Amino acid sequence: MISYKERLNKITTFIFDVDGVLTNGDVIIFRDEMVRIINSRDSFALRIAAKMGYKVFVITGGTSEIVKERLLDLGVHEVFLRSSNKTHVYEKLLEKYHLKDEEILYMGDDIPDYKVMERVGCATCPQDASVEIKSISHYQSPFFGGRYAARDVIEQTMRLHGKWFTEEAHEW
Repeated sequence: MISYKERLNKITTFIFDVDGVLTNGDVIIFRDEMVRIINSRDSFALRIAAKMGYKVFVITGGTSEIVKERLLDLGVHEVFLRSSNKTHVYEKLLEKYHLKDEEILYMGDDIPDYKVMERVGCATCPQDASVEIKSISHYQSPFFGGRYAARDVIEQTMRLHGKWFTEEAHEW
């Protein structure tokens, strides 16, 4: 059986869900909008990963154009909103970017992520993911969604590749 760390050696691409992964899953509802909070440390890791040449994507069932704008500002390559069939979006990404399953780390937290997570080279989840997602994950972050879980897997991968704490990554 291939260990989690061995799987990280092949990772060139990160894919994340939003609600429950990049956020804690809570949604504050105002009269005309819904508000989500994305942690700055997770945001920082997304930015560094993109800067250092990793492909970073987000596939979400959510509809927030503001969340999409913020993620694109961080360097995320593409954000797919309203994705009721994440497998369909995933297959398009494989084709468009000439990716292989084993190159992809996916972090999801709930049943809509299940089918994609069965396919990827490294399936990961936050500590507070659903039982079904935990059962197929190669790694469960000790952190909850929206509270450094994304940073955890990005940082581990980049450290293993020797790309995390470098002058190029952080421009000191």
